[in-house]
Amino acid sequence: MKIKKFTFNPFSENTYVVSDENKQAAIFDPGMSDRLEEEEVMNYLNENGLEMKYLVNTHCHIDHIIGNQFIADKFQLKLQSSEKESLTLGFAGASAQMWNVPFAGSPNIEILLKEGDVLKVGIDEWEVFEVPGHSVGHLIFVNRDSRSIIGGDTLFQGSIGRTDLPGGDHEQLLKNIKEKMFCLPDEFVVYSGHGPETTIGSEKQHNPWLQ
Repeated sequence: MKIKKFTFNPFSENTYVVSDENKQAAIFDPGMSDRLEEEEVMNYLNENGLEMKYLVNTHCHIDHIIGNQFIADKFQLKLQSSEKESLTLGFAGASAQMWNVPFAGSPNIEILLKEGDVLKVGIDEWEVFEVPGHSVGHLIFVNRDSRSIIGGDTLFQGSIGRTDLPGGDHEQLLKNIKEKMFCLPDEFVVYSGHGPETTIGSEKQHNPWLQ
């Protein structure tokens, strides 16, 4: 398995392309906000001979979905996320105006993901966990073979996702991180929606929000 991180748009959002040994790929939270960022993704796919199969959002805040329409149109893909994120997605246009970021729209969520589902990217399996708190339907994706977590805006190095946006709940987020993420082995790597990667063990020991 390979996980490629891109950092895009004015929010410095992390977009991830994951691929298996047979070059099947999924993109999580495409945040590309201009042609140069779109070309960066396309160049990576072409240079590595990857076949884009899945378009997935951990959640639907504007910084994580700016590139949804580009990917959906380019590869004829249906958007996958939690049904609970449909309302968040509906506010995306207003959010884009408020933050003054370009937004070409997004397809609706057509493939509904929930706790216990498995997203198969080629031969690799990503387990779906519901971890609301930052947003009402936030999902994370766990691959046990590579000890990897696509964490969105749940857990960061030394911090947690903000909870002051609509659908946020501080206590719920803390509870879900402890019950859904901290039950995973310490060596699991969290690929966060902003900033650097971290590990479950490091955040258990050092994250001031979770002591």
